[in-house]
Amino acid sequence: MTNELTHTAKATVLTFNKRVLNPLMLLLAGRKYWYASRLQHVGRRTGTKYSTPVVADQIGTDVIVPLPYGTHVDWLRNVMTANSATITTRGQTMTVADPQIVAAEKVLPLLPPRRGRALSRFGGKNFVKFSVRS
Repeated sequence: MTNELTHTAKATVLTFNKRVLNPLMLLLAGRKYWYASRLQHVGRRTGTKYSTPVVADQIGTDVIVPLPYGTHVDWLRNVMTANSATITTRGQTMTVADPQIVAAEKVLPLLPPRRGRALSRFGGKNFVKFSVRS
């Protein structure tokens, strides 16, 4: 019963975020002074262009994005299939490629301490790491 209730609650939160919160976040995502970035990707079946708000950090020539909902989200499957995407973060747009799933333990030490603490609480077990195309 508890497991079933937890699954239902999680599904409700996911649906709310996808249908209500994400469209609101996209109004600000990618802007210079906003924490959320805009990830633009192409649907793997339809070819439709999508935008998804994410938290992204650039570390050297890589960009990392936490996966708080796991590795089976639509946007990640689209990006993995296309092997590229566009991310707008802090007012700058960059093309990213070669997405790889990376364990949180490998990524968190590379982040500024405050960001690392926040993402360790809410970021999930995995991140996706992209290479920035020049």
